[in-house]
This record gives sequence, structure tokens and C-alpha cells, in this order.
Amino acid sequence: MTEMARVKSAMTGVRGLKLLAAGVVIAVTATIALSAWAQPGPGGHRHGGEFGGPGLFMGSPEHVGRAVDHMLDGLNATDAQRTQIKQIVQQAAADLKAQHETGRGLHEKGLQIFTAPTVDAAAAESVRQQMIAQHDAASRRTLQAMLDISGVLTPEQRAKIADHIKQRQQRMQEHMQREHPKQ
Repeated sequence: MTEMARVKSAMTGVRGLKLLAAGVVIAVTATIALSAWAQPGPGGHRHGGEFGGPGLFMGSPEHVGRAVDHMLDGLNATDAQRTQIKQIVQQAAADLKAQHETGRGLHEKGLQIFTAPTVDAAAAESVRQQMIAQHDAASRRTLQAMLDISGVLTPEQRAKIADHIKQRQQRMQEHMQREHPKQ
């Protein structure tokens, strides 16, 4: 092999490694972004906060209170129901806020791993596993709060929420079809 061929081969190998590293960084960044997206957002509306989803439990206490009031206004909830549900939601919001902070720490840790001169695959996997556990804990806490709320509401009130959610999903689906028609 000539000297030029050896240099070309080495450059191709380096280029391949760079492309592989870039691909890993892109894949991990996408995973982290999707993980962040999957977390309830501060406003909550993007992830189902209006009538129930995890976003109902996120944001300032004032936001949470308004979201609960908005949800209960359409249900003709009693004062006792409002008080009980607000307590459930406020406790869940406090718990989920702490979990969200943990998630931010994991996000930062993941970024440190992937911006290091050498990416530690075992450390990246460890952070991924911790993120999964954190998401699972948040999901469990949200479910528990929703179950607690369902125990306060009547079957008719829960049916109203379900109808509202179905109508909202229909509107969103129609909106998406208008914005992104199939070609």
C-alpha cells in the first residue's frame, strides 16, 4: 500500500469514528430531548394539564389552583370536592416538583457525559436507567393522584371529564390534519 493510500485509509477511519461519535451524540441528545418532552412542562397544557394529565400538577401554586378550578367548574363540583381535590393536587404538585428537579440533575449529568473528551458508555447507560426510574416514579405519583381525585368525583363527573378529553383530542386531531395534510 502506498503512503497516500495509507493516509487516505487512516483519514477514512478517523472520519468514520467522527461520524459514529456524532451519531451517538445526536441519538443521546434526541433521547434526552424526548425525555424532557415526556416530563410535565411548567405550564402543563402541552402534556394534558387542562383536564387531568400530568401537567395539572405542574407550575406555581396559583397556576395549579386555577387549573383545578377550571377543571371543576365544568363539573359542578361541590365545595367539599374542590377542597379535597385541591389538597390532592397541591401535594402531588409538591412531590412532582421534587422529582422534576431530580430529572434536571440527570439531564445535566447526561450532558456532561456526552460532552466529555471520552464518552463513558457505562455512565451513559446508568443515567438512562436513572431517567427511566425517575419517569416511572413521576408516572406512579401522577397515577396515584388521579386515582385519589377519581375517588372524590362521582361517576357522572368522571364521564364529563372523559367526554371533554375526547372532544379535545378530536379537535387536536383535526388541527393536526389541517396543519400537516397527508400527501
